[in-house]
Amino acid sequence: MARVLFVCLHNAGRSQMSQALFERAADGRHEARSAGTTPGERVHPEVVEAMRELGFDLADRLPRRLTREDAEWADVVVTMGCGDECPYIPGRRYLDWDLPDPKGRPLDEVRGTRDEIEGRVRALVAELDGD
Repeated sequence: MARVLFVCLHNAGRSQMSQALFERAADGRHEARSAGTTPGERVHPEVVEAMRELGFDLADRLPRRLTREDAEWADVVVTMGCGDECPYIPGRRYLDWDLPDPKGRPLDEVRGTRDEIEGRVRALVAELDGD
């Protein structure tokens, strides 16, 4: 079982979508967490709406601050726009997904980001499964 940490700035968009989509794709075979370097107050409404279309309810999720313990817990750390603020832990695998921040974007653009994340998450799960 692999442990994956998804990190973005506010933990209110990309990382929240990534965690939810990863958990569904992994179906208990791997674990996921998400966090942000400067957490927002809530998940962005446009993200909640886009994810609701796929059967996810992120409305009650609270963004959380990235801790060193999170990074130490993870086998794989996926960063999305947090740059130098993300802690580096030797021995961890790091991936950087260059994805636009969905905050304040039109729903069609948020859907595009969501769908891009879903494709990347499926590929990561397949890789972790050894497929």
